[in-house]
Amino acid sequence: MVYHLAVVPVPIAMAKPSIFRSQNQSMASDLSPDSTIYRPDSTSRRRDLVFVVNPRGANGRTGKEWKKLLPYIRSRLGGDCNICESLTSGPCHGIDITREAIRDGADAVIAVGGDGTLHEVVNGFFWAGNHVINHDQKAAPSTALGIIPLGTGSDFFRTLGWKNDPHDAIERIARGLRSRIDVGVISGESGESHYFINVADVHLSAKAGYYASRYKRFGNLCYVIGALQAFIGHQNQDLRIKIDDGEWKIYHQVTALCIGNAKFFGGGMKITPNADPRSGSFEVVILQDFKWYDFILKLHKLYNGTHLSVKNVSSRRMCIVLKWRRSQAPAPAVSMFSPTENIWASFPGNSVFYPPPLK
Repeated sequence: MVYHLAVVPVPIAMAKPSIFRSQNQSMASDLSPDSTIYRPDSTSRRRDLVFVVNPRGANGRTGKEWKKLLPYIRSRLGGDCNICESLTSGPCHGIDITREAIRDGADAVIAVGGDGTLHEVVNGFFWAGNHVINHDQKAAPSTALGIIPLGTGSDFFRTLGWKNDPHDAIERIARGLRSRIDVGVISGESGESHYFINVADVHLSAKAGYYASRYKRFGNLCYVIGALQAFIGHQNQDLRIKIDDGEWKIYHQVTALCIGNAKFFGGGMKITPNADPRSGSFEVVILQDFKWYDFILKLHKLYNGTHLSVKNVSSRRMCIVLKWRRSQAPAPAVSMFSPTENIWASFPGNSVFYPPPLK
């Protein structure tokens, strides 16, 4: 089983928006997060904004905060925009809501919650490897992606340097600014594709993310607890990895393989410190032969992004595609999951599916 990971240089429109237009559009690598490529004027029609809310996010805090925030959204945006509130009811519901909104011609779909909700909305912009488009087939994809941070980690916000403040995000939406960012795509031999905007990870960090979803009541500490639990029974594994047009290379005793479109995961761990979602490339960080006590002793380096100088940690840039597979068939299964990206895959096998919703 070989998994492929590619960069898709499409613009995505965010709550300081970045916008999906087309996979064929070239990436403006020098575009700053504040660059304006669209701004509505006084003659523009009312914009249709769809807010996708995960009320169970952050152990239920998202739903409570959203109820308090909604009156302000209506007062701040209601004069120029049509406001549509859509609450998710379970796994993948955010994907379905987003696709329906885009097909109905929404000007923006705004993820309200954490990185898991953002991930579902991002995947809703695509269907069968292509952009979802308006029912009007003459219209090019133009729906913007927005973010209002009300989740546990909100790690993608950290990379962009935005305040973790929902009112600040609403002001960006009101100004109608759009900038372009990259999206990553993961596909296996089954041909099914899944997209990520933040960090995708393989092996221990994947399992850590899965366990962390059980401890959301502890806030960002849940990621540390999840990592320690993931070390129980964990076995490092040899992986064959191929980056872009290079040769297959065996990396021995891999603890974690992290592919960063952005810098942070795990509630503020700066795992891929050189990643930039506007660069047209990923940063690939590989941790080898780590034990649980290595994680504890080097935890501060993971949070401040200085772990690349640590022994058994390597970093590479990747522009087009990364492939990985087990070095030997009898080896134990390797897992891929991130609560940030909400993806789980295992070796061997062809499945890529969504786990239970984050609490």
